[in-house]
Amino acid sequence: MEAFIVSAAVVAVGEIGDKTQLLALLLAARFRRPVPILLGILVATLLNHSLAALLGEWIRTSVGPEVLRWALGISFLAIAAWALKPDELDLQPRDIGRYGAFAFTLVTFFLAEIGDKTQLATMALAARFDSLAAVVAGTTTGILIADAPAVLLAGKASLRIPFKTVRYVAAALFAALGIAALAGLRIA
Repeated sequence: MEAFIVSAAVVAVGEIGDKTQLLALLLAARFRRPVPILLGILVATLLNHSLAALLGEWIRTSVGPEVLRWALGISFLAIAAWALKPDELDLQPRDIGRYGAFAFTLVTFFLAEIGDKTQLATMALAARFDSLAAVVAGTTTGILIADAPAVLLAGKASLRIPFKTVRYVAAALFAALGIAALAGLRIA
């Protein structure tokens, strides 16, 4: 349960203002079909974060505990610094043609998530916790917590979210995880 809660909380906060949340907003405004867009985000995130978690689990089982502790601590601190930088989205949806909003969302969201801070956080969380399913379920839930309102409100509420404050909170959470890992502390 700890892995799920920590993963969901960290990724939910980290996703706010992220390029994939901006993509979710853009897709919702463009296609006005929230259900296929949310399903596309769900499937893309499950696939992407499962791969990231498998890599994180491999790292956890292949690297010694002391090296892993330092690698995790530094990784979380790097993600904290990255969270302070505002994301910009350069992806523009074109005519989706015969594939529909679901398939278009699935592909674009999966690709946009590659190398994203939430994907790297998933890998680091999977390296930290020994429950792969809980980490993937938590990070996927975190993505949906942040992106579902953006899709459902399609930009109306996004104007009121203080993204700068959210970036600082996300950076603080990632930094706390990094410091805890470097200090050898257990989370929760």
